Amino acid sequence: MRKYVVEPAHMWWPSTLVQVSLFRALHEKDDAAAAGSRQISRSKFFMVALACSFAWYAVPGYLFPALTSISWVCWVFSKSVTAQQLGSGMRGLGLGAFTLDWSTVSSFLFSPLISPFFAIVNIFFGYVFFVYLIMPIAYWGFNLYNAKTFPIFSSHLFMSNGTKYDIPSIVNSQFQLDKDAYNERGKVNLSIFFALTYGFSFATIAATITHVGLFYGKEIYRRFKASQNEKPDIHTKLMKKYDDIPAWWFYSLMALSVTVSLLLCTVLKREVQLPWWGLIFACGMAFIFTLPISIITATTNQTPGLNVITEYVMGLIMPGYPIANVCFKVYGYMSMSQAVAFLSDFKLGHYMKIPPKSMFLVQFVGTIVAGTVNIGTAWWLLGSIKDICSDSLPPDSPWTCPGDRVFFDASVIWGLVGPMRIFGSAGNYSVLNWFFLIGAAGPVIVYALHRMFPNQRWIPLINLPVLLGATAFMPPATPVNYNSWLFIGTIFNFFVFRYRKKWWTRYNYILSAALDAGVAFMGVVLYFSLTMEKKSIDWWGTAGEHCPLASCPTAKGVDLGPDSVCPVF
Repeated sequence: MRKYVVEPAHMWWPSTLVQVSLFRALHEKDDAAAAGSRQISRSKFFMVALACSFAWYAVPGYLFPALTSISWVCWVFSKSVTAQQLGSGMRGLGLGAFTLDWSTVSSFLFSPLISPFFAIVNIFFGYVFFVYLIMPIAYWGFNLYNAKTFPIFSSHLFMSNGTKYDIPSIVNSQFQLDKDAYNERGKVNLSIFFALTYGFSFATIAATITHVGLFYGKEIYRRFKASQNEKPDIHTKLMKKYDDIPAWWFYSLMALSVTVSLLLCTVLKREVQLPWWGLIFACGMAFIFTLPISIITATTNQTPGLNVITEYVMGLIMPGYPIANVCFKVYGYMSMSQAVAFLSDFKLGHYMKIPPKSMFLVQFVGTIVAGTVNIGTAWWLLGSIKDICSDSLPPDSPWTCPGDRVFFDASVIWGLVGPMRIFGSAGNYSVLNWFFLIGAAGPVIVYALHRMFPNQRWIPLINLPVLLGATAFMPPATPVNYNSWLFIGTIFNFFVFRYRKKWWTRYNYILSAALDAGVAFMGVVLYFSLTMEKKSIDWWGTAGEHCPLASCPTAKGVDLGPDSVCPVF
């Protein structure tokens, strides 16, 4: 795999350049600019930016959390449901919403300073097309799938009357679907945003295969046949001085991992629910998709996910088994995601001239340590924090777990209930399956235009997997994440890059690393010094974004009960 996505020079992995710049700033001698120049060394710039980021994050992270999502439209129209649906950055379409919190900017799409501008443009058009064109038409224009009965933006599951679906009531003692209880309660309903997001996810997966096949297929085949005779670039030449990793290291580790996983599936068959052939199938899917997704990540810094397609496939094969679906997703999607991350690390080692064997050993040890620490931390948090990941927590709580909420709801949709009861003939959303065909056909059209007009260099920059998958992180990502990410990315990777290119070349990646590090350090300080001590402040600036009506349904006659702030139309 390294032959195709690590050694080629144009597989440049933008995210690794941040680390390269940081390591060079910290370890290489960087004399200050010549006398009379205002430039400072990169190491000093990093420390100054780190200190500023560290100090500022105390404001949105503790003193003034409302700065996380400044939804001023909600403040102006405090009694209008429609205005708050449009203006809420967390639970609406985010019109005009922005943030002053770097963690909000970079939390889902990663740092906007490191994404190439053509990828930002693709995400911009995909985001605007979906959020500000498709969504208003679907919700207010056609009331598609009874959209007005449910919140406009939500990852929760609903009854047909607009109330939240009682998931535990349809689960039996074996963690399987209780069909009688499900038939009694009725079909699962999704918010229009959540439903259409799945449709675009279908299109993204199909577009990934055709895009890579059309635009990179010849190169992959050529490198497969003649990689040993191809003229390497300077980085590859220098790396040839090191001994390569023996192939049996990879094969042995793979055999060990698969063996342990097979034992888990057979010994704990009742708890895991995943049969042995399901594990093999999941590994096969990960193997097939790792190369095309690695190519897209290496050139755009955006990673289309396999999460939906793995859930869909296993849901068709074994409906009613949510734990099996989750396990299949872990082996089919998470393993691919980790493979892409490891390839990114190898590219970092490629740039920094680190011996491949050393990279392998560090990755192996790091995986063992990180996995152990993560599991221990997760168990500790689950046992020590009351109502963690619960809807009963206040909006400013750091323990609402939006990503895990989506993960849980996905296990219900694809595993417990099954895609046939939601996206099949027995469900409400069968039409969304046509997005597979749309996604597969899209890159064919772009490629045809490229062949017809070869002198138009902007045509091959249309990356449909990125464009269609622009909103793949939504939910749990929200419009305020995208608004700020797109704005900052455009400022730095277009305007600064074009008009202050020397500054951009010298400091851009250093700034990205400093902002991330400052937020991380202050986050740790706030947790251990204040959160663990249960010290908090209570005022207007800690009460969320102040858009309480953004999640209200607008269909006539929908009453969510006396405890709801939503009016009945």
